[in-house]
Amino acid sequence: MKKTETVFICNECGHKSGKWLGKCPECGEWNSLVEERAQATRRGGGLRNGFQLREVTAVPFTEIEPQDDQRLASGVTEFDRVLGGGIVPGTLVLIGGDPGIGKSTLLLQVADKLSAAGTCVLYVSGEESERQIKLRGERLSVVAKNVFLLPETNLENIFREIERVKPGAIIVDSIQTVFSSAIESAPGSVSQVREVAHQFLLLAKNRGIPVFLIGHITKEGSIAGPKALEHIVDTVLYFEGERHHNHRIVRAVKNRYGAANEVGVFEMTGNGLMPVANPSQMFLQERPQNVAGSIVTACMEGTRPLLVEIQALVSSNKYGSGRRMTQGLDQNRVALLIAMLEKRAGLQLSGDDVFVNIAGGLEVDEPAADLGVVTAIASSFKSTTIDPHTAVFGEIGLTGEVRAAMQASVRAREAQALGFKKIVMPASNVPGLERLLGVRVVGVKSVDEALEELF
Repeated sequence: MKKTETVFICNECGHKSGKWLGKCPECGEWNSLVEERAQATRRGGGLRNGFQLREVTAVPFTEIEPQDDQRLASGVTEFDRVLGGGIVPGTLVLIGGDPGIGKSTLLLQVADKLSAAGTCVLYVSGEESERQIKLRGERLSVVAKNVFLLPETNLENIFREIERVKPGAIIVDSIQTVFSSAIESAPGSVSQVREVAHQFLLLAKNRGIPVFLIGHITKEGSIAGPKALEHIVDTVLYFEGERHHNHRIVRAVKNRYGAANEVGVFEMTGNGLMPVANPSQMFLQERPQNVAGSIVTACMEGTRPLLVEIQALVSSNKYGSGRRMTQGLDQNRVALLIAMLEKRAGLQLSGDDVFVNIAGGLEVDEPAADLGVVTAIASSFKSTTIDPHTAVFGEIGLTGEVRAAMQASVRAREAQALGFKKIVMPASNVPGLERLLGVRVVGVKSVDEALEELF
């Protein structure tokens, strides 16, 4: 009896090994090698899963027509923003997020809008029956006249239905449940996920059909399966948000047809995910007035300016060594700014507990929020309130200097639109912004100047 050959494949980089290893020799990850059955190499052929590959020849660069004018509007404004202005024909989009955060809900709403515009949509579900999807659609008041539901997990059967229905867009929920009969490993394995994604990539590029793949995520927050999955697709979107907040954020971490790190903001309601036209106003609507430790900073998410509230609480500690806890900010960055405040501004914080939070559950990772963090901590430490009509932004160095921030004019105009009367920003960003009507622009070169101006 012939022995079945096995191979061990790394989940992160796809490295193959004839035996199990605790550490991948290619990428250095620990416990990332999983056992798979070795597959025989396929030889060329014109057919892949029942559809004919188009003949490919070299084309001069100047003769290729641009695709920006061919984008298809999804009907959901925030979703179009994240994709770079609409759906590009032939694009392959991967969407990941926590269970129950709203991935299937959003794509069912997109399918409804596309069908209303005359596009035939095939919704492939490997986790729910057609009746379960119908119940969700009725709850969301979805009409979906041109949406076809297919509860199937076999890739070959899915491609046969694609040949029969000939859809204009395809949604797969989720890619980890789909398997190919040509591979003997279980659904969700490295080989299956890679093969299924590659087949949908060939379909999207050869037929010009946009394909949306929903992916599971691991406990670390990354999309499950091999890391090559994110390299195969054109766009990777991540759902962010907490169950205790109504808003959801869709962030593009990779986009071949638009700006990376672009975000779309939604509000979870009884009728599904509703786009939020003015996210800054939503994040600031419950902001307390005249309270120490609160400041508004202007940050950039992709091409969109957002005004968020940074809250800080400094309290004395009886044990001598203070704790540093953050939510929505990098804890190491905040610890660095606290050390800078002690050395450059003379604030003795080593024995105090310092807690810093971004109100509303948003995560901010750009350095322009440094000035907001520093002023919020100083305000709580001094028990002194800051004028509620003041906004700040700027990066801070270890010597206490305030460095320039990108797109300062966009941030300043967003603050002006929401009624802020004073903006404290880096002095190098001030030229050209003195003419903002009804707003006093103050440029500072150091943390000392900023604290003197605010207090």
